[in-house]
Amino acid sequence: MSPPGASDRLIERRRRLGRGRWAEWIASALLLAKGYRIIARRHVTPYGEVDIIASRRDRIAFIEVKRRTTIAEAQAALTPAQGARIARAADYWLSRHPGYLDREVGLDAVLVAGRGWPRHIPNALDRM
Repeated sequence: MSPPGASDRLIERRRRLGRGRWAEWIASALLLAKGYRIIARRHVTPYGEVDIIASRRDRIAFIEVKRRTTIAEAQAALTPAQGARIARAADYWLSRHPGYLDREVGLDAVLVAGRGWPRHIPNALDRM
């Protein structure tokens, strides 16, 4: 028998997962509109998951997607620990894909809030 409230937690977890996937889809659409080519989504490395890996011209971006009620809340949710995790995951990915080593590397964020336009911040995690 499940503990009390277990089904409620499972339902909420599924809702959060669905909202996260929606935010990643919106972020991907924004990046495509800006001329990026999506290389991978939800890429898992031994150092953690990278939400989106995308390239444009001579730049490759490892992108963290944050969805919150407001853009300010989404930006506040970016932490130095996430920046470090994404940097380690990016290094790992690049070691496995040496064809991209000559490109500029960015640790970006896409912030998604409610029904407003998403905001792409290049090098947002570099500054943390």
